[in-house]
Amino acid sequence: MSRGPATIGAGRFLRLVRRGAWEYVERIGVRDVAVLVPITDRGEIVLVEQFRIPVQARMVELPAGLVGDEPHLAEEGLLEAANRELEEETGYRAANLEVLVQAPSSGGMTSEVVSFVSATGLERVGEGGGVDGEDIVVHRVPLGRASAWLWERQADGCLIDPKIFAGLYLVHMPCARFATDGHGEANRATAP
Repeated sequence: MSRGPATIGAGRFLRLVRRGAWEYVERIGVRDVAVLVPITDRGEIVLVEQFRIPVQARMVELPAGLVGDEPHLAEEGLLEAANRELEEETGYRAANLEVLVQAPSSGGMTSEVVSFVSATGLERVGEGGGVDGEDIVVHRVPLGRASAWLWERQADGCLIDPKIFAGLYLVHMPCARFATDGHGEANRATAP
C-alpha cells in the first residue's frame, strides 16, 4: 500500500511535500483551478495583466482562479467558480461555459491540475480588476491579432503565460475537447 506524501513545510496556502525522493508543492484547501478562455461575440480574447510577485514582473494571462479556497465557497462547483473569477477579474459573465481539458500546470513541481474552461456569450456586468489586493488590467484582443499582440507585450517587458497559447489552441480545435468536470459530469453547461 502506497503511503501519502510527507509534509516538509507548509504556509497558509501551499504545502511542500515529499513522496519517495520527489519533492513538490500542493495547494491547501483547493479542489480545482479554473483557467478561462473567454471569447467575446466580436471575436476577441479577454486577457488579464497583473504584477506577479514570484517572478517580479507583470504577466499577461488568461483569467483564472481557485475553486473552494474560501470557507464560504466550500460547496462551489467548478463552473460556478469559473464565472465568479471571470467577473471578478474581467467584469464579464459568461452565458456558456465548457470544460475543454484538464491538465497539470507543472507536473514536475506541483500536484495541481487545472481545468481550461471556454467562456462564451459574454456580458459586461462590471469593471473587473480583481478583488482587494489585486490590480488587474483587462485586455480585449482580436483573435486574429492575438499572437502579434502577445509578442508586442513581451517586447514591452511583460511575461506571457504559455497557458494562453494552449487556451487559443483548445478553443479552435474541437477534436481536442475530451474532458469532464473532474467528477464524471458532462463538460458542457449553461452558466448559472
